[in-house]
Amino acid sequence: MATTFIHGGTVVSSTGRQLLDVLIDDQKIVAVLEPGSTTLGADLASTADTVIDATGRYVIPGGIDGHTHMEMPFGGTTASDTFETGTRAAAWGGTTTIVDFVVQNPGMRLQDTVAAWHDKASGNCAVDYGFHQIIGGVDDDSLKGMAELVNEGITSFKLFMAYPGVFYSTDGQILRAFQEGAELGALMMMHAENGSAIDVLVEQAIARGDTAPYFHGTSRAWQMEEEATHRAIMLAHLTKAPLYIVHVSAKQAMQQVVTARDNGQNVFAETCPQYLYLSLEEQLGAPVFEGAKWVCSTPLRSRAEGHQDELWKYIRTGDVTTVATDHCPFCMKDQKEMGIGDFSKIPNGIGSVEHRMDLMFQGVKDGRLSLERWVDVCATTPARMFGMYPRKGIITAGADADVVIYDPNGHTSIGLGKTHHMNMDYSAWEGYEIDGHVDTVISRGTVIIDDGEYRGTKGHGQFIKRGLSQNLI
Repeated sequence: MATTFIHGGTVVSSTGRQLLDVLIDDQKIVAVLEPGSTTLGADLASTADTVIDATGRYVIPGGIDGHTHMEMPFGGTTASDTFETGTRAAAWGGTTTIVDFVVQNPGMRLQDTVAAWHDKASGNCAVDYGFHQIIGGVDDDSLKGMAELVNEGITSFKLFMAYPGVFYSTDGQILRAFQEGAELGALMMMHAENGSAIDVLVEQAIARGDTAPYFHGTSRAWQMEEEATHRAIMLAHLTKAPLYIVHVSAKQAMQQVVTARDNGQNVFAETCPQYLYLSLEEQLGAPVFEGAKWVCSTPLRSRAEGHQDELWKYIRTGDVTTVATDHCPFCMKDQKEMGIGDFSKIPNGIGSVEHRMDLMFQGVKDGRLSLERWVDVCATTPARMFGMYPRKGIITAGADADVVIYDPNGHTSIGLGKTHHMNMDYSAWEGYEIDGHVDTVISRGTVIIDDGEYRGTKGHGQFIKRGLSQNLI
């Protein structure tokens, strides 16, 4: 039973910050103390097995990335990060828990897909992990399987209004799944884009010869996201299902969420760093085929239309509930290059699991959100949203000892050959400079990152059996 004593740092929570010391015993936080406290009747700095001086730095709960896709089959290929490489990269960036998506295609049993994902992840993860369930085929068997999965700690289910012929669900299927979710108290998640209309726009663009990555963005117009978001909200309202809209990128879609929340509906929005920093013009519009690096869905939006600034605003107001990554990485060589001459064949996804905490902290430095809100959207609210609180997402006695020591005066240069541990041959964040640095990462009491060195181990991460969402009205 090893003990770790962290002293001198500023503990930051979703509600405030204070100079406090933290005592860890084995895998748990056992005390959070006033500096110099003698409450435990011992000089902790001299008796602990490990002592960490956090003077001048922030002590925060480990980040929780509620939206990742490790080893996900998509578009004729598979996401390039395995659970081993992806969770190791997450650790480097201060994320100590991920929630990955189990994929069910039509005709498959939910229980079989979960077993397959357990096989992929078990014994391979550097940090803790949980699962959401994608329902790609809504039928009687799948609906019955939802209750079994809730009992196994998989308490959130994702549906798609996009990708006809792959994951797409009709409105009637969505209605049935929402009814079942409401009965179970499960969180229903939605990829909200009008897939049928998008397919027509894509076909028309290709026929015109508009085949470059830029047209991936224009063919998935913001109107398609706003319309689908509104439709999902109405179906959730009818069925009384709690609804979580993933990767919101368009300000108009966010306004639909805000209206529903103002009316007291259990509707929540997630956004991702790419929608806060990157744009249609600058990234998807890069010369030749470079824009393929940033092809994802929902797509990057126009900076001229102000989507990025609006999303930052909604983070400040609390209407954006969480910031995740939708980490679904593909290499340029042999993967993104599948779409040369036809943007519709580019695998959709961006790799960000390593950089989320840093990119959002830069928002603090730039005055876009508070220090407390940074912790809230990256750790505390994801823990509540996905049924892991107070085991995760907070520095308090009894919580898992998932702790990050963050230096606000440090510096992080993002890019290949710098801070890049994801299994990709490029960085979507090449050249970004961050006014802060992840110094030490502790996962369940074990130091896995320290002083620029990876000290974690394959298989340290454990499956987290989640409860129901604690963020509902």
